[in-house]
Amino acid sequence: MSDKFNIIPFAQLLQIIINEEKSSNSILGIPSDLFITKPPEKLTSQIFNQPLDIPLGVAAGPHSQMAQNIVTAWLCGARYIELKTIQTLDELEVAKPCIDMQDEGYNCEWSQELKIKDSFNQYLEAWVLIHILNHKYNNSNKLSGTIFNMSVGYNLEGILQDNVQWFFTKMQNCQAEID
Repeated sequence: MSDKFNIIPFAQLLQIIINEEKSSNSILGIPSDLFITKPPEKLTSQIFNQPLDIPLGVAAGPHSQMAQNIVTAWLCGARYIELKTIQTLDELEVAKPCIDMQDEGYNCEWSQELKIKDSFNQYLEAWVLIHILNHKYNNSNKLSGTIFNMSVGYNLEGILQDNVQWFFTKMQNCQAEID
């Protein structure tokens, strides 16, 4: 088994979602009766001056950099999505597993499974898919109440690098890509 992530192209992922929903009334293995697409009003709150429908989400990790995993989290009610930390060093070769659990657990490397541009594309694709699903299940073109919280690291020198600055710019405004 490879330790590399393989990205599912957007058109293929969308087709997988459409086909599975039609044939088995589920999406990415999650039965539709478990979807939480319209959260109860009593759970809504605000954070960072943004509405948050449900104060639950997923923590950053390898799982939260792949579009399909972000979508499944959203379908299950996660509205605060902590995206996988990106870093300027996005082509490291690291022996895996990279967690040392001899007597205490700690991450012993700087990890990023995807290149920064691939991470951005996965986040964008997840955002678009969530909008599509929100339109389907809530009959709404407006998606509010879901927050993608980006994480960058690991030091100031790396954060100031061109590729990380590019990521910030795109995460702030990617209207051209959405169009």
